[in-house]
Formats: sequence, C-alpha cells, structure tokens
Amino acid sequence: MLNSLRLLIVLLFLPMAVQANAIRLKDLVEFDGVRGNDLVGYGLVVGLNGTGDGLRNSPFTEEIMSNILERLGVNVTGEQFRPKNVAAVFVTAALPPFARVGSTVDVAVSAIGDSKSLLGGTLIMTPLNAADGQIYAVAQGSILAGGVVAEGEAATVTQGVPTSGVIPSGGRIEREIDFDLSSLTTMRLALREPDFTTADRIERAINAEFGRNVALMRDSGTVEIDIIRTNARSTAHAIGRMENVLVEPQRKARVVVDQRSGTIVMGSDVRISRVAVAQGNLTLRIEEAPLVVQPNPFTDAQPVVVPRTGVGLEEEEGVQLAEVPETTSLSEVVSGLNALGVSPRDMIDILKSLKAAGALHAEFVVR
Repeated sequence: MLNSLRLLIVLLFLPMAVQANAIRLKDLVEFDGVRGNDLVGYGLVVGLNGTGDGLRNSPFTEEIMSNILERLGVNVTGEQFRPKNVAAVFVTAALPPFARVGSTVDVAVSAIGDSKSLLGGTLIMTPLNAADGQIYAVAQGSILAGGVVAEGEAATVTQGVPTSGVIPSGGRIEREIDFDLSSLTTMRLALREPDFTTADRIERAINAEFGRNVALMRDSGTVEIDIIRTNARSTAHAIGRMENVLVEPQRKARVVVDQRSGTIVMGSDVRISRVAVAQGNLTLRIEEAPLVVQPNPFTDAQPVVVPRTGVGLEEEEGVQLAEVPETTSLSEVVSGLNALGVSPRDMIDILKSLKAAGALHAEFVVR
C-alpha cells in the first residue's frame, strides 16, 4: 500500500517536472507574415531653450526649417535667420503587424546636428517612411528627453542622453500594410534560436495539440504548418491555438563574457572537464620624479633637470595549482570555479584559458 502511494505521488508530480522549463511557442518562434516594419523620418524640433543646432554648423536644419515655413505659406527666400531653439532630428518607429489606420505608436527622436538638448522641445509633423518609400505614419508631439545638462562658465555636467527622447503614442498610422492572413494555406514558424531538437519538439507538440499531423520540421530553424489540416475556422484561430503550446527548448551550452563590466553569464548545460589551474598577478611600476638642480648664485649657469626613475616589480600572491574536478551540472561548475577564490575579471582569463585548453565544453562569447 505504501509503495503504491509513493508511485502515485511520483506520477502526479511527473508532469509538473516535465513542464517546469517549458516555454510558450509564441516566445520561441516568429510566425510567417506576422511581423512589424521599421519606419524612419526626418523632422524638426522647435521650442528648445537655446539648446538647438548652430545653423552655421548645421545647414540642413536651416533648409528643413525653410521648407516647413514655405509649406505653411511663409516666404523666407533670401532671408537670414539664426534661431537657437530648433534642431534637426531623425524620427524612428516600429509599425506593428496588422496596425489599422488611426491607431498610434511610440516614436523615438534623436538629434543629428550639434544640438545640446531636446528637453522641452516639440516635434513638428513628420512623415514616417518604410523601406518601400511609402508614408505609413505621421509623428508629432512633445518630446520626453532622457537626460539633463547643467552648464556654467567653467564647467558642464551632463546626466543621461539629453539629445534623444521619445514621444509616447506620438505617431499616428495613416496607411495599412496590405497582407491577407486568412488567404494562407500553409505557414512557416521561424525559430529565434535554430536548433534541430527544439524544432522536433515543436513539431511533436503542435501535432499532439491538434491530434493529427499538421506540423512538419523543414530544418533547424523552420517548422511548416498545414493550416487546412488544422480544421480551424481561420488562420488566426489556428495561430491562437498554437501560440500557447508549451515546448521545452534545447539550447547550446554557452558562456557570455562582458569584459567592460566584468559580467559572466553561463548556461545550464555548461560542463568542465577535470583540469588543474594556477593563476597569479605580476605588477610592474615605473615612476618618474625628475629633480631640478639650481646653479650657484651670481653665475651664468642655467638650471639643470636631473632625471630620477624608480622601478618596482611586485608579484601578488595568487592561486596555487588547484584542481577543478569534472562537473555534471552548472552548480558544480560554479562551485569549482569559486573554489579558486579569484575576482570576476581574473575568472574571465581563466575561462578563456580553459576554452583554449579544451576543458570548457561550451560556446565562448566575448562582448
């Protein structure tokens, strides 16, 4: 009776353990055709508090300002104006899939001249074009800059990036992408991280969800779906049913290192073979302290500079030859490396040496 109860408990918790690392399909793949489009425009920001472009250094700002004024019926031909409260900017946005006319998107604004800050500025109506040259949205509104500049006669303090900002819901859609999702009879799922094992698991999970063979793995990065065999009312209904299917992805063992900040990130599949490691630091210091020798008084001699150099060589006490045992889990890898007692930056050098020696079984990525 006791053994039967234990078996029942194991069977109850087994599905939970299997699904512990499962991820929704929508977070692993991109659906063919369901994608956004990048938009870009060239516009003018006005209302700056003397922090705009210097028109002598940025003639394109004067040109766009003249064009805007002429479109508004103001003739500025031959006029000389040097305002300091305007700046030329690039405006970027992303057109979401199936965006409809009248909906809004967030836009980003970035100065391209010598403007010091866009704080408090207002973007004038700016058309946003896609790669095909067509206008799909128009942006306008007050800019929320992400920095500040404090300037005095002898010093300047800058916090953040005041020459760029955002306009929440500042772009209005004026044209829709011509794409009929319901006309698709097949759809491809593109894996964000191509892997044959993950693609095979996606195929099996989708076929199990629909109870028939509707998915077929084409390669490590593509799974093809037969929309007709899903018997869904529409392509959108089929996608809505597939995107929440849980799949446990299989990823490559990878170690990512950021040398600037000393950050080390390891995947759960990283393994280290049995190896011995020794590490130490050698510091060489050279100091120059020249001495000026003054001549005797009432003579025509000139002061003489006598060079003085101090050289020192220091070797800090480092890690003696230590053995890192063969590991089978990420926690054992971390424990073995931490046993060396070195700093994160020294750990980066050790990991590079382990990779060169063939003891680190993972892809080594340096950023």
